[in-house]
Amino acid sequence: MIQIRKTQDRGHFDHGWLKTYHTFSFAEYRDPAHMGFRTLRVINEDWIAPGQGFPPHYHENMEIITYVLEGALAHQDSMGNSSVIVPGEVQRMSAGSGVTHSEFNHSANGATHLLQIWIRTERKGIDPGYEQKKFSDAGKTNKLRLTASRDGRDGSVTIHQDVNLYDAALDAGKSLVYEIPAARHAWIQVTQGKIEANGETLSAGDGAAVSEEKTVRINSPRKSSLLLFDLS
Repeated sequence: MIQIRKTQDRGHFDHGWLKTYHTFSFAEYRDPAHMGFRTLRVINEDWIAPGQGFPPHYHENMEIITYVLEGALAHQDSMGNSSVIVPGEVQRMSAGSGVTHSEFNHSANGATHLLQIWIRTERKGIDPGYEQKKFSDAGKTNKLRLTASRDGRDGSVTIHQDVNLYDAALDAGKSLVYEIPAARHAWIQVTQGKIEANGETLSAGDGAAVSEEKTVRINSPRKSSLLLFDLS
C-alpha cells in the first residue's frame, strides 16, 4: 500500500524571510491526519532568504537531521558546535535532554534550500550530541546510499532510533529496487525531478508512505533525487 502526500497538499507559509512547506503538522500548521509517519515526525522544506535565519531556539527529545539542497547554512548550538553545512553534507543533532541552536544563511544574494527532518528519539533524556559528515556525489549516483542509521555503519551518521535513511541521485532512465525488510515501512521524499515508485508518479516535494509492500521499485524518467527512510 502506498499513500501519496502531494507537494501542494503540504502546509505552506511565506514569512518573507522564510518560505516553508510542512509534510507533517508543525508549528502553526495542524492537521490530525498528518502528524508524522512511524517515528518520522517532521519533514520541513525551507528556503531561507539571504542574511536571514532562525535565531537561538530550544528543542528536546528529537533527532534533527539537516540536509542542505542548495546554498549554505551556518549552525551554532549550546553544545559549543559551530559549523557551515553545504550540499553533500549531512548534519545530525541529538536534542535529547535539551539543546538550543541557531541556523542562518549568511549569503548576500542566494537563498538556502534545505530539508529539516525530525525523528523521535528511542527514549527521552538522552545526552545531546552532534555529528556532521561529508558524502561524495558518486556514492549516491544511481544507487541508494546510507546516510544515517542507528549503528553508524558504512560511514553514516548515527541516530538514536531504529531508522535507516538513504539518499539517491538518479540519471534519466535509471531505476533501482529497495527490498523492505519484514514488518518495516518506508517513506520516500522526492527532492528533485520526477520518479515512479511502484507505479505511482512523484514529483519534487511529493512524499509517499509505503506499508505492507515487500519492495519499492523506483524508475526515473528524468534526472531526479530522493530520500528513502526505512522505519520500524
